[in-house]
Amino acid sequence: MEKILVSACLLGLNCRYSGERKADERVLGLLDNRDVVLIPVCPEQLGGLATPREPAERRGQSVWNRKGEDVTGAFCRGAGEALRLAQLYGCTLALLKERSPSCGSGNIYDGSFTGTVTDGDGVTAELLKKNGIRVVGEGDAEELCRILGGKRE
Repeated sequence: MEKILVSACLLGLNCRYSGERKADERVLGLLDNRDVVLIPVCPEQLGGLATPREPAERRGQSVWNRKGEDVTGAFCRGAGEALRLAQLYGCTLALLKERSPSCGSGNIYDGSFTGTVTDGDGVTAELLKKNGIRVVGEGDAEELCRILGGKRE
C-alpha cells in the first residue's frame, strides 16, 4: 500500500491562506485507488499559522508575509511536523501544492507579491527532499493516478 503525504488544500480542506476551498480533481482521483492512503497535511497550520492568514512568499531562506512580517519560524516548524508525519506513516512520496512557499517544488513565487514565479522549493518541499521523500505537484496527479492504477472514470 502506497502512503502519500498530500497538501490538505488539494483535498478541499479550508486551510489555504485565504481560507477558501480549492480541491483539485486530479488529486481527488487518487481517492478511488484502494492501494493508496493519502495523509493530508497543511504545513502552515502545523507551524502555528491561522487560517485565513496573510499571503506569504519565500525570499532566499526566509519567508515573509505581505505585511512585511518574517514568518520563517512558523514555516520551518510546519515543515518539521510534515516530515515527522511522513516518517511516522512511511511516506516515500509527497503530492504538494505547486508554487507555495511551503509546498512548492521546483517553482515558487519570488517574494515580490507580483505573481512572478522563480526556480526554487518551498520550505516543506525542500526538507522532504533532503530526507529522501519524492515531491511532486498537483500538475503531476493525473500521471500519478495512471502509474498507481487509480485513474477516475
